[in-house]
Amino acid sequence: MTLLQRTLSLITDRIRTMPVLVLFPHSRCNCRCVMCDIWQGNGTLHELSIEKIERHMDDIRRLGVRWVVLSGGEALMHSEIFALCRAFRREDIKVTILSTGLLLKKWASEIVETCSEVIVSLDGSPVVHDRIRHIPRAFDRLAEGVSAIKSIRSSFRIAARCVLQKLNFRDLPNIITTAHRLGLDQVSFLSADVSSNAFNRAIPWDDERVNTVALDAKEAEVFRETVDEVINDFETDFETGFIAESPDKLRRLVTYYDALLGRKTFPPVTCNAPWVSTVVEADGTVRPCFFHPPLGNIYEKPLEAILNSNEAIQFRKQLDVSSDPICQRCVCSLNMSPTAKV
Repeated sequence: MTLLQRTLSLITDRIRTMPVLVLFPHSRCNCRCVMCDIWQGNGTLHELSIEKIERHMDDIRRLGVRWVVLSGGEALMHSEIFALCRAFRREDIKVTILSTGLLLKKWASEIVETCSEVIVSLDGSPVVHDRIRHIPRAFDRLAEGVSAIKSIRSSFRIAARCVLQKLNFRDLPNIITTAHRLGLDQVSFLSADVSSNAFNRAIPWDDERVNTVALDAKEAEVFRETVDEVINDFETDFETGFIAESPDKLRRLVTYYDALLGRKTFPPVTCNAPWVSTVVEADGTVRPCFFHPPLGNIYEKPLEAILNSNEAIQFRKQLDVSSDPICQRCVCSLNMSPTAKV
């Protein structure tokens, strides 16, 4: 992308290069997590077929996609998941699978062969993890899967991400220790999204449901103390990057829950996700990110036509991330250069 093209993109908000494509290849999930509603749609199956994706491969090439993230639900439940991975790898595209970890052992060889990395959900030390996942032996199956992959290729990257919320925030030091014990390469942390329509919520949660996940005032104070202790006790893990967030970014999670309580403003968000990425859900719905309303559907129009429709361009022109209420409450913003290495 030339300097002129980058300048024109900033002026017109037309997408000329899009390094990140997030796909929900499969609509179902094999966990029943308290902070997510995707599993509640398990009665309806949507799946992005490899034939449908290949019809959009010319657009994916033209847009310069360099990183595909297979999210969900559980991507490994897709009937042709590894054929899908191979299709992207043939295009020299990095492939990351986000997984609950329950199927890692079953598909360890195929994952190592066709994927670039796996990011697993880790919600706590064993008992806490299983309580949040609502699946017996969820932690044991995750551990067995990580071990199976590492036994095939010890250098294969497996990271973890953890949503810190009411049921596990006190377990934060144990989560880091557990990530080491599992042999993971990195662990990152998010606060829980309790205010959007994302993750299969037909309507936003009511106060009762929010209170099962978000922290109350006393818990927020304990969380602040816990984060301070972690910053002091795990200094080396911050320095090496084993903990993905800096100490200041970890403290932002405390501020986020304070803001939900009305005690502080939400931490400032720096994000350009709608300009460098897009999300395609299992039913073909295209969104500018996980949280904003749909732009179209790939079963009706080509991907590039959706991203550069008049409506999509106007959306990006008018979006002020610093003041938009959806952006202000975002728990997983993205900020990257269109030409950044992925």
